[in-house]
Amino acid sequence: MTDQPCPIRVLTSRTFQRAPSKVRSPFSSSESRGEYHGSMVRTTAVSDSVLKVGISRRGAERLKHGHVWVYRSDVTSADFIPPGSLVTVCDPRGKILGTALYSASSQIAIRMISREPVADFAALLRQRIVDAISYRERVVHNTDAYRLIFSEADFLPGLIVDRYNDILSTQVLTQAMDAAPVRDVMISTLSERLNPASIVERIDPKIRQLEQLPPRASGLLVGEKASTIVTMNGVQFHFDALEGQKTGAFLDQRENYAAAAEYAHGEALDVFCYQGGFSLHLAPHCSQMTAVDSSRPALEIANKNAVLNQSLIRQGLGKNEIEWIEANAFDLLKDYAAAGREYDTIVLDPPAFAKTKRDLDSALRGYKELNLRALKMLRPGGILVTCSCSYHASQADFLEVLGTAAIDAHRRLRLTELRSQAKDHPTLLNVPETSYLKCVISSVYR
Repeated sequence: MTDQPCPIRVLTSRTFQRAPSKVRSPFSSSESRGEYHGSMVRTTAVSDSVLKVGISRRGAERLKHGHVWVYRSDVTSADFIPPGSLVTVCDPRGKILGTALYSASSQIAIRMISREPVADFAALLRQRIVDAISYRERVVHNTDAYRLIFSEADFLPGLIVDRYNDILSTQVLTQAMDAAPVRDVMISTLSERLNPASIVERIDPKIRQLEQLPPRASGLLVGEKASTIVTMNGVQFHFDALEGQKTGAFLDQRENYAAAAEYAHGEALDVFCYQGGFSLHLAPHCSQMTAVDSSRPALEIANKNAVLNQSLIRQGLGKNEIEWIEANAFDLLKDYAAAGREYDTIVLDPPAFAKTKRDLDSALRGYKELNLRALKMLRPGGILVTCSCSYHASQADFLEVLGTAAIDAHRRLRLTELRSQAKDHPTLLNVPETSYLKCVISSVYR
């Protein structure tokens, strides 16, 4: 292996229309209504003069059972409520249910932040940011790249913050979190607690449009540094704060990278490899590694990441290099299976096929086809690492598809691990949208 990037093969037998990007956040479901020209958060003490929103019995029952969202269809009164306001939520009898952030345009009109009155919203924000940082200090190990704030799961609905070594990457998803006072509290608290070289904001124009937020470009909020090198489980990666998916990389798979590496062996194939997360973790344990993605820019970064980890990769591949292939994953798997190619380890980490409930049936068919092809190519005793980041495809749905694919492929599967997202992406019980990633590791037999 040299210190120069190796060539990327291009396979283009057919064109696959699914984009390789993943939609990792389940908190962006919105519908545009009306027109919005600015953000505000009312932060006065709760009293009879505070803005109140009435909700239906169904909405009240939803909150009673632990969820934190109320949909617009269950809002019965919200007259003259400014976008992004701090509001008191009342049931049909006028009973106060708590305090929430209000969106004038989103399908999710109410996002609860407390079951109690909130007298000082800025103080609440600061404390919850501090609590989120403290939680990561307890559960995150062997990495300097992880999710710092995970929206509802950290009781900060509409705010995402990721840490990449000395750079913080933020994303705002709601009107309330876009308000200038909220931004000021977020930036000052993060700066005081973590002293980052830079804080970057990543913008999703579609979300801002749906939330009726004014256009804004991605850019630096603090500092001038926009790139760095991060380490996950001893593997190094380039990070550019203004490039890549969402806030940068797929940090939710970090613990799954390490878990998969424990079982990987022999000749390995990584499908939908993106920037090489699984490939680079598995390579030290394999004799051959082939990695496939339809995005050439992602593969070019993956190739640079491989150069960073030469000594680690040599532990398994020796003088061999990772073979990066630009190709349509479905077409490649079909062609490789038809050609009788076999592997000892296969990773499937596709984008979210089911972004809405309407997509679920076609998504499950896609998952079945991928896993069917992979199962046919695995040697006896081989390892299949297969993932789904589609919230609408439950773990039960995914396992059923995997089981059906195994039957059709005339294979037997022995489950080794059923995994989810890393602990820095916590799941909030009674808010199922916070749990979305499925990672199944299994042994394959004929």
